[in-house]
Amino acid sequence: MEIYLVGGAVRDELLGLEVKDRDWVVVGATPEEMLKQGFKQVGADFPVFLHPATREEYALARTERKDGRGYHGFTVYSAPDVTLEDDLRRRDLTINAMARSTSGELIDPFNGKADIEALRLRHVSEAFAEDPLRILRTARFAARLAPMGFHVADSTMKLMQQMTGSGEVDHLVPERVWQEIQRALHENDPVTFFNVLQACHALAVLIPELSDASVLTPALASLNCASARDTDTATRFAALLSHLPEDQTSQRARALKAPNDCQEMARLASRLAPELREQADAGMTEQGILALLDEADTWRRPERFQRLLTALRCSLPLRYGAAVNLLQESAGVAAAVDARELMTQGHKGKGLGEAIRRERLHRIAELIPKHPH
Repeated sequence: MEIYLVGGAVRDELLGLEVKDRDWVVVGATPEEMLKQGFKQVGADFPVFLHPATREEYALARTERKDGRGYHGFTVYSAPDVTLEDDLRRRDLTINAMARSTSGELIDPFNGKADIEALRLRHVSEAFAEDPLRILRTARFAARLAPMGFHVADSTMKLMQQMTGSGEVDHLVPERVWQEIQRALHENDPVTFFNVLQACHALAVLIPELSDASVLTPALASLNCASARDTDTATRFAALLSHLPEDQTSQRARALKAPNDCQEMARLASRLAPELREQADAGMTEQGILALLDEADTWRRPERFQRLLTALRCSLPLRYGAAVNLLQESAGVAAAVDARELMTQGHKGKGLGEAIRRERLHRIAELIPKHPH
């Protein structure tokens, strides 16, 4: 039995990055031998074990054979005769296909270290083409490492284009696509993820509404703005889709199986951005502002409203910044209306609701002249 540190830990060490997770490959062992040493098996599709003390993952060396479409269509073979090189060969990129022995020796059969030095993301073998999810993973690694100067190798980009053309990307299930998009939205440079997908023609399959350059350019500028503000997933996703019509945004968010909070935030941003722009161009009124605040469900969801404002700031041209500021300040003064005080004045039932609305309109109207346009 031989044990090797593999994948991301080896890559990040060579990149000078903090190693967060350590994965191990075991060569020459059987599941029975692992269990006998106290490991706990957790892998359903192939043998993966948790170390009894560290809880780190130890996988038996394995190979994969393509026998269907999409990323599900694989048969896994794991046995003591599978070598370390066999196991590394099935991996996606050369920078992820290195290992270190327990004595510290670097095992690098596919020249991952040279690709790190060349700042290059390159596929290990033609088997890359068997799994369309690797297109998304490669785009995500490009987004992570773009600030260091990494790029997708020409040969790998050509292969990804061929994969897209063959229809492999069509077989990706929405849940896995969303999982990669969600991760990509929080990488160091999320914009690179979508640029890589555009370059290999996969964006036209996965999010066709963004594939036209006239839409993609402002969408990525908005995403870049939102990601620079250390925002959550829903805000970044909303900024990305905010230049689409509301119906297209809703349809795409549902098709991607995005979580409900992401769907709703994206829908609101796509709806309110053009409405706010029109109001600002025509002249902001207290009725219009209150209508926007009501649409945003500001009173019940004040925290979400603040995040929505960030999406709007990032999606609208800079000249509308004053309108966003006015909307934000209006929410503050309108939310401060005290229903209990109005009740002491005799308002109740439907009349109380009308009194609250009148007072909100009054406070917003007082604010508008004080606000720069």
